[in-house]
Formats: sequence, structure tokens, C-alpha cells
Amino acid sequence: MASSSRPKDMRTWIAELEAAGELIRIDKPVDPLTQMGALLYQSREKALFFENLPHGWRSLGQAPANVRQAALAFDTTQEKLVPTVAERMGQCIPPVMVNDGPVKEMKFKQGEFDLTQLPVHVAGQRDGGPVIGSGLVVTKDPDTGRRNVSFHRLQIKGPNKSGILLYPRHSWKNYVKYQARNEAMPVAIFIGHYPLYYAAAATTAAYGLDEFEIAGGFLGDPVRLVKCETVDLEVPADAEIVLEGHIPPHYREDEGPFSEFQDYYVTGTGKNPIVEYHCMTRRHDAIFKNLQNGSEMEGCVFHKVPMSAAIYRRLKDVGGGPNLHNVMVQPGVFGVVVQMTPRSYGEAKNVLLAALSSEYHHPKIAIAVDADVDIFNPLELLWALSTRVNPQEDVVIIPGTHNHAMDASLPELGAPGTALWQRLGSKMLIDATIPPPADATARAMFERIRPHNPHLRLEDFAAEGSLSIVRALSPLFFGSKLLGEPPQG
Repeated sequence: MASSSRPKDMRTWIAELEAAGELIRIDKPVDPLTQMGALLYQSREKALFFENLPHGWRSLGQAPANVRQAALAFDTTQEKLVPTVAERMGQCIPPVMVNDGPVKEMKFKQGEFDLTQLPVHVAGQRDGGPVIGSGLVVTKDPDTGRRNVSFHRLQIKGPNKSGILLYPRHSWKNYVKYQARNEAMPVAIFIGHYPLYYAAAATTAAYGLDEFEIAGGFLGDPVRLVKCETVDLEVPADAEIVLEGHIPPHYREDEGPFSEFQDYYVTGTGKNPIVEYHCMTRRHDAIFKNLQNGSEMEGCVFHKVPMSAAIYRRLKDVGGGPNLHNVMVQPGVFGVVVQMTPRSYGEAKNVLLAALSSEYHHPKIAIAVDADVDIFNPLELLWALSTRVNPQEDVVIIPGTHNHAMDASLPELGAPGTALWQRLGSKMLIDATIPPPADATARAMFERIRPHNPHLRLEDFAAEGSLSIVRALSPLFFGSKLLGEPPQG
């Protein structure tokens, strides 16, 4: 990747979306507390740019709205997205410090800013209140000084206070260290930036690996960082808004419920820590970033792409290197599909076991399919499960596993805000692949129907008045793989 002359930020992202026909501008007045959530939840195809919000704010949401838009941010195609992200995960670039940046254009001390005046939206009917879902939280390990950047929901509780859900991973580990010292943990939260910053924050890597280095690898340029005003932390110079504060030790308040990535409200609700803010810096014409959660919404997209890529990196070396084509985390984020051509009987199960024990807690269901199955088409996946699976041979359930703490379908131990919080459940792998190429006779039984002249297009034969109908329906059909692409291998 060539280094860009201008650092990528949320404004370059807006311009890229608009140039690609992926942005809808909303110029009518919109109330974030009563209207914005409904509009964002409807928009699964296009990003939305709200230009007429209370107090003169503008806001970007649903960007990326889907995996296709995520591919645009990584300058690749949907099919090549996960291998591309997986490759860039191994190309970390350390950040560089700069003396100033756009996010420092305006500075406000405590009492000079009011979180309730930000255009923070209410995502769902049962939400406990407006929640900042787009704030990326920067913390440090007090022992080593290593940074961590991660997603955390921030429920607005007053002019300078929010709740925070600390999932038991790296930020929580840092907080526990501060709490053991009876010290408040400094935090800096940046809102609004290029989507690859969000993808980096959603990447679960080894504890101590700086997500700003991952973001640099994704971008192909080092991240520009500036020092905070009131805490010993660094934040991106080209962000839209930064909030500085601290999380008191040993203190909890009621937090939630909130619309989460699984499309449910209840998970994580309980006695959670708070953040107290004492400084805000921002661009003079800052654009707020709203993030709508729910299955296959923006928050889901940000997590499923780096998760898929991290699992892809793990699987490509299993058993000496399988014939691995692609990986994609499924709606709800607790399932993953692996596209591969098995070299031998049983290899798919080996690969799926590795997929279920990756860096991530999320995957509890892993499915393997052949290369002729379009893993971006749910109809194809359901077809493969229905026609290529012998349940007694191809389905394996592993009981007594540690699962993601926010999976409402599993028994919960402990509670949010405590060290015990987890789900004790099970995991399942499903081998929906066909016999390996080495057994050509058995594999031939699964050759898919291919009509004569498979490259003919219906729209070339339809009457002019019917063309719009044909084009609207085409995404619902199986697509080109059904028409003439046999299994690879």
C-alpha cells in the first residue's frame, strides 16, 4: 500500500462512501432520542449522514453498514476482504507522536462541556438511555505502560458522567490492576475516525499489543498520536472528539439494558463501573459518530471482519496448511463458517476445532463448507446444511466450554462487573463439506446442477418494463455458483 499524503479520517471516509454511491444524506431534522435509532436500524445497505441535528451537530452512522462497505474501507472486494485483513494483521506499524492535530482545535474543561448536549442516540425501545457506542476507549497497563484500545458502551448519566461495560478482557485486566492499587484508571475516549481504527479496536490480539500498531498496519501508515490534556494517555490527532476522564475503583452503578450486537437487550446489564470526565477536545466543526448495534448492524460488522481474519490466520497453518479459501463470522457473531477444500476425510473437523478455540470467546458454532458454497449468501449455507450433513457423523458437540459472557442462550455465572462473570456452555462443529478430491468417485456424487449456457443473463432477455424487477430479485437467488462453478479441488 502506498502511503497517503493526507491522513485518513472520518471525513475522507465520508467522501469515499459518497463517491462509491454508498452514502445517503439526511437533511431533514432528526431527533437522536426518538428517531435516529429507527432510521439507522432500517439502513442495512447504505451509510447515513445526518446534517440537521439538535445544537447544530452532524453525525455519521451505519458506516460500514455491511461487509461490502468494510471491503471498500480496506480497498478490496468482499470475497478478498478476510484474507486481505489477515495479511495486514501481520504488518503492524508503530504510531508516531505529533505536537498538535485537528482534535485539539477546541478544548473544554469540566463544567464547560455537557455530554447530554451531544447527539447521542437511543438505539432500542428498552435501552436504559442514550449510549455512546462509537467511543474507542484508550487505557494503559499501569505496570508496563502498554496501551489498549477497545470498544465499550458508554451510557450517558449526566453532563460529565457515563456508565461503562468492561467485558472481561484487556481493559478489564488493566482496571483490575488499578483497582488493586485503589487508584482510579485514566481513560481517553475518541469518537469518530476512519473505520480501520474501529476494526483495529475490535481485533483481539495478545495482551499488551498496541491496537494503534494494528491500525497502522491496516492503514499502511503510522497512526498520528497527540498527548491528552489531563491524563497520561495518547489519542489520534485526526479524531473528531476526545473525552478524558477516569474510572473510580470499587464503585458500581446500575447500567443498561442496551441494544447489543446479538440483537438482544439483556446481556451485560447490572452493576457496572462509571466514567467521570474532566476534559473534552474536538474539531471546531466536529462530526459525531453514532453506532447502531444489533445483528448485522455496524457494530456487528466492525467485530465480524477482524474476528474472521484472526481465525483465518489461525486456520491457515492447521495440519501443515489446509486448502483454506475464506472465513466469515455469521449473524449474531457466535457462529463462523469456514470455506475450504478438504485434503482428506476428517480434516474439516480438525480445522473447525481450531476455529472454536481461537483468540475470541465468541464462536460456539463452526461450520465447514466447500468452495462451491457462497458463504456470503445465507440461502447457500442453509442448502449446504440440508444436503451435505449426516447428523450422526458430521455434527459434534463439545460440552462444558467457556463461552462469551454476553451469549444469552447459555447459563450465566457471576454478574457483570465481577471477576466470575462468564457463560458455561458448549460448542458445536458441523462438517458440511463433501468427500475430498482424492476420492473423486464419491466427490462426483455432489456435482451441482449446471444448466446449458450458464453464462446467459435473464436481464438480457427480459422486456424493458421488467428489467427493474429482475435486478431487484437477483440477490435473492443462489447466483453464479449455482449456474456453473463446480467445487474447487
